Amino acid sequence: MEKTNSTISATPGTKADVRKTSDSQKAMVIIGVLFFVFGFVTWLNGTLIPFLKLACQLETDIQAFFVTFAFYMAYFFLAIPSSYILKRTGYKNGMALGLLIMAVGSLIFVPAANSRSFALFLTGLFIQGTGLALLQTASNPYISIVGPIESAAKRISIMGLCNKIAGALSPLILGAIVLKGAGQLEANINAATNPVEKEALLNQLASRVITPYIVIAVLLVVLAFVIKKSTLPEIEAEEDDASISASKTKTSVFQFRHLLLGVLCLFLYVGVEVMAGDAIGIYGRTIGITLDKTKYFTTFTLIAMLLGYVAGIFTIPKIISQQTALKISAISGIIFSLCVFATTGYTAITFIALLGLANALMWPAIFPLAIAGLGKFTKIGSALLIMGIAGGALIPLLYASLKEKPAIGNSLAFLICMLPCYVYILYYSIAGYKTGK
Repeated sequence: MEKTNSTISATPGTKADVRKTSDSQKAMVIIGVLFFVFGFVTWLNGTLIPFLKLACQLETDIQAFFVTFAFYMAYFFLAIPSSYILKRTGYKNGMALGLLIMAVGSLIFVPAANSRSFALFLTGLFIQGTGLALLQTASNPYISIVGPIESAAKRISIMGLCNKIAGALSPLILGAIVLKGAGQLEANINAATNPVEKEALLNQLASRVITPYIVIAVLLVVLAFVIKKSTLPEIEAEEDDASISASKTKTSVFQFRHLLLGVLCLFLYVGVEVMAGDAIGIYGRTIGITLDKTKYFTTFTLIAMLLGYVAGIFTIPKIISQQTALKISAISGIIFSLCVFATTGYTAITFIALLGLANALMWPAIFPLAIAGLGKFTKIGSALLIMGIAGGALIPLLYASLKEKPAIGNSLAFLICMLPCYVYILYYSIAGYKTGK
């Protein structure tokens, strides 16, 4: 086998240990780097929400949450086109293209900062999300079927470590740059009575984001070149006996009910993950905690997720199955959400951060359960699941809208957005994943 054109064939549901091959080990390393990139770019949003609310002088939290809306809605619109792009380019070239698209989105932050245009910032975020949609559509099924499907959750947990380590670091790094002395700066801006002085302070604040995003763009271009020149093998999802049988009786991906239920499950999961990671700062601000402190809250959630991924690596599938892990995670999410509602202050913030622990093993479990048995429909099935990431766009917006209503308020709005999601995820872990099989 020539390494430059190597192909890995993975048969979901078999005991073949493809991971022991040299090619699959290289693939794990390369995909691990990509998951680090996913995490770093994605979890910058937690810092961007308060930053852009201040720099662009947004009036409401609903406006601020358009940061996550623009970013995650790109997945909804680009996931299926991404699957067709991958059919033409293959996994490796598709990943390189996704990185270049992300670099373009990052560079748009330069004119956006210079003009303090919220619309331009949202455009850059949407383009970043577009590149990530292509990368996610390629990398998630890749890591799921590069080895035995029953241990896919374990491999995704390893990737999740890369993702969440980056996610824990990114708000610390960006927050230290763009929100340094944020409390005093916010007070100075609010106290400025001279429009020229206020404009100068806002322009100075907005310019802080330029250098970090230029650096991000350069690194993305370099990584795209490295991926393009790498020996990353292509994979082919072979069909096991169940998949072959399904292929004979089913002519459309929409005939796999466990997949469609999985798309909804992933939609709700990403919604609660973004709430725990990105909305935690807004929750803190709403209950009176200063910006200097809330800018670090996303990192607390990501550290909790890291602990969850470590647990997944050591327990799946040796001790518990991926569906059992999903069940435990959903029950934990229900308990922690109720605790957030029942408490106040830093205690409530602690329980929101602990939702990161509850959420950690959900993606690693949902994705392989949903694509199991799809056979030739794996790529398009993966694209539909990636569309479900749009939950990160809509559920935080719903929270921002509900919490402004006097009859509901902050804590009840949070519970309304979280509890039904975890209840459905629990259903999927018990029965939904095997519906129609």
